[in-house]
Amino acid sequence: MCLGIPGRLVGTVDADNHLATVDVNGVRRTISVRLLADTGLAEGDWVLVHVGFALAQIDEEEARLTLDQLERMGRDYADELAQFGTTDVR
Repeated sequence: MCLGIPGRLVGTVDADNHLATVDVNGVRRTISVRLLADTGLAEGDWVLVHVGFALAQIDEEEARLTLDQLERMGRDYADELAQFGTTDVR
């Protein structure tokens, strides 16, 4: 399974090598935007990031929905682990 995390482009690091900085919930990373080089990406655009590469450009609504779902998954997973730890099946 491949999971793409929405990130907002906040700046170009190296235009010649297609490197840019994205912000994912306050965490900034340098990623490759080479796969989207012909799309005219600009600061403020949203992209799906996977293992250091921008895979697709998305709109702000899709980014928000995806981030909300990821947050919900995290809570559900933590809740499930907590429940698992308190359940004794004999």
